[in-house]
Amino acid sequence: MTLNRRNFMLKSAALSGASACAALLPAPLLARIADLTGPAGQAAPAPVLLPDAHQTASRLGLDPRIWNWHRDTSPADPAPANYYEASLAAWPDFGPLAGDRTCDVVIVGGGLLGASTALHMAEAGLDVILVEKDHIGSGASGRNGGQLTPGLARWEAETMLDNLSAEDAQKLWRFASVEAMELLDALSARHGFECDRKHGHITAAVHAGHMGALVQNADARRRLGDRAVRIIGPHELQEYVRSDIYHGAALDSSGGQVHPLALLRGLIHAFTAQGGTVHDGTPVEKIETDSAGTRVVTPGGVLHARKAVVLGVHSATGQFLPGSSTTVPFYTYVAVTPPLPVPAAELLPADLPVYDTQLQIDYYRAVRGNRLLFGGQGTGNSWSSRDVNNYLLERIRTVFPQLESPELEYSWGGISDITLSGVTDCRKSDAAVPVYMAHGWSGHGVAQTVRIGKAISDDFTGRNHDFAMLTRFEHAPIPMSDYLGPVAIPLVKGALSLKSLVNPADMVSF
Repeated sequence: MTLNRRNFMLKSAALSGASACAALLPAPLLARIADLTGPAGQAAPAPVLLPDAHQTASRLGLDPRIWNWHRDTSPADPAPANYYEASLAAWPDFGPLAGDRTCDVVIVGGGLLGASTALHMAEAGLDVILVEKDHIGSGASGRNGGQLTPGLARWEAETMLDNLSAEDAQKLWRFASVEAMELLDALSARHGFECDRKHGHITAAVHAGHMGALVQNADARRRLGDRAVRIIGPHELQEYVRSDIYHGAALDSSGGQVHPLALLRGLIHAFTAQGGTVHDGTPVEKIETDSAGTRVVTPGGVLHARKAVVLGVHSATGQFLPGSSTTVPFYTYVAVTPPLPVPAAELLPADLPVYDTQLQIDYYRAVRGNRLLFGGQGTGNSWSSRDVNNYLLERIRTVFPQLESPELEYSWGGISDITLSGVTDCRKSDAAVPVYMAHGWSGHGVAQTVRIGKAISDDFTGRNHDFAMLTRFEHAPIPMSDYLGPVAIPLVKGALSLKSLVNPADMVSF
């Protein structure tokens, strides 16, 4: 029997107790980009992808719970850039808000959700100001694995069919698959930025019994009108992944990969080119409603929103909304090797990213400079760089023993959040100046986050009811959620690990 991801989350609750190449650019231009500061009213430059990463100190502020590691950096050195920042030309700081301002819409959070919403609202002619407490790309949107997969958080096609009418399931699936992927392509083409977008994706079965679950999901997708996935056996899989540990796979032409920080910077570039304003280094202290609208209070001034406020701040949403949070934060990790001793095509001949089906997912893909990006784990407490590196190196050796002695050059941690139902929590307040929010991505949703940003804009401008479709799902409150993860996540993972030993054919992934 297959344990789908929604049921996994419910069982978990019970168990826990609740570009142009920079090498072609002249040095003076690169220097000018590196020194640029983006004042209000000036468009940020498009992201510039470098031929390969280069060791450098990070210019992005980090949540104190997470870290960046580089093999040539000592603890006394400034925090190193992660691979994504190190593989892009330097980019501007926008400067904190200084003084009071009035605008149509205030966006809180400079990740993919905030940037996409801001861009689409600016394109609709609204006066939009975006504020970010650290820097653009400091959070999960600039630190994730860069894998693009269909679905809405942990809701896949089967779960949608189990919980919705066939018509509603088909609409939601299309929203979270075809529309989400096509929007990325449309935005990068329309606004002229590169983000290393590639098409296609593989889900590889680590147990023969998992092939049945992959077939069921492919069949559910066909019921919803999606024929982008086909099932392949272990021999054909060798044409895509040169590893002997898999029993077959789902080959999905609708997924893919992207450089997430380049995507985010591309959206901010497009937003500022539309006249939008960004202020980083601007934490929001509180959000208040008065007779003139809604006040977003920051240390440097107050933003008066005449028409709407959008929260794109993940688990920090609870800071601004009454009641208990509906998400639990967890930590996840990514690493990148130095240039490999063999061509990356010898490991991944078709250059497609891979997820596997084990409880603790491995995900990996080839990136620029003949390197391998490899990620995994989900933990309640933040692991140290040493523990993460040891774990990921062991996983690389398991998947690709032909590498013999793999090494890591970069690694870093990040924070995601999960809902108990497994689907993203989207809300809109009924105030005269509505507050929109979306969080609970469960580690899945790069493309869907961008698509929901458009849905928020479309809802506000009356273009369609896509966002209303996302708000229908109920989410249980989780008291003291910030403190629950360190206890609940290890307990849940331990229980599910024991269960998988008894019946390894059951497929559930964290």
